[in-house]
Amino acid sequence: MRPSTLRALKRAAELTRQNRFTEAVLVAEPVLLTADRQESAEIRGWLIGHATEFATERETR
Repeated sequence: MRPSTLRALKRAAELTRQNRFTEAVLVAEPVLLTADRQESAEIRGWLIGHATEFATERETR
């Protein structure tokens, strides 16, 4: 995954945690739309891992 893609995903995740969903989509959408097949698979894996972490974090609150 390109470093710029990872930065955008991490920023979108931060915004999501702050309940700033519209901004999160605006940050993440361009990298999602321009990713090739390989990078899309890497993004998918990162998102699955992040979603699991986010859900676990929410449950422990």
